[in-house]
Amino acid sequence: MMYPYMTLPDDTEITHSDIINNNGKEQVQVYIETPIEGGFKDATCILPDYEWTVHGYTEEEMKYFKDFVEKAAHLFFKFARSKGFENAANF
Repeated sequence: MMYPYMTLPDDTEITHSDIINNNGKEQVQVYIETPIEGGFKDATCILPDYEWTVHGYTEEEMKYFKDFVEKAAHLFFKFARSKGFENAANF
């Protein structure tokens, strides 16, 4: 399941997964999607390894998103463990 994290002013949506158990290693998938004419551009990051798959974003855009995800990685894990931001706010 994917949970909303943030919507940026340009309508870019940032979402994250539940905790994924990959051979005993906890991972979280972060998905970024921006609407463009005729579709979307998107990027996926698998934490904690920072494995990126990118479609359509420029290097400059990705520099911003990579910095953003790195700074918020601990929050993505916290929210993934609690099934999203809304549930984490109930702590």
